Amino acid sequence: MRFLYFYLMKDAPELVRSVAPRHAEYWRDLGLSNYLGGPFADRSGGLIIFETGSAGEAEQLVRRDPFVLEDLLESRWVKGWMID
Repeated sequence: MRFLYFYLMKDAPELVRSVAPRHAEYWRDLGLSNYLGGPFADRSGGLIIFETGSAGEAEQLVRRDPFVLEDLLESRWVKGWMID
């Protein structure tokens, strides 16, 4: 199943910059099918699209995101995405 992870950052630019490399490495190293992701142009957050077996597994992956672990997100959503 394909999932969309949409997140908005807290206003902590220096801390975000220090954690961003770990965040990118974490997602890249998972080797998920159909992974596509990156920050918004204004750096207010980002969007990641990926495939995994279940909604529970998707939530578990997001909970291990370094941005989540460092409490840098103002808000986040993980949604199953049905595309044709």
